[in-house]
Amino acid sequence: MKLQMHSIHFDADQKLIDFIQRKADKLETYYDQIIDGEVFMRLDKNEKNENKLLEIKLNVPGKQFFAKSQSDSFEAAADEAIEGLRRQIKKYKEKVVLAKQ
Repeated sequence: MKLQMHSIHFDADQKLIDFIQRKADKLETYYDQIIDGEVFMRLDKNEKNENKLLEIKLNVPGKQFFAKSQSDSFEAAADEAIEGLRRQIKKYKEKVVLAKQ
């Protein structure tokens, strides 16, 4: 799956980009018609430790999935956001299967 990575107000290192790409690729085991996606990583300006914000948009035929997560590391935020996308994809797939019956 082709993901566009956008790091806003900082430069993301290649290890982080590869980590997010690997995690997102696992979503294709749940739904193989994912076209592409976009990942936005930004540093939030607040006093708390949880200042890493990650947003993921995935495009599938006829629909778009979106998840947003904030955590103290981009890896943890990616895990949470991808888990949210996984739930959305499974729910959507169940609806599609039910509609075809």
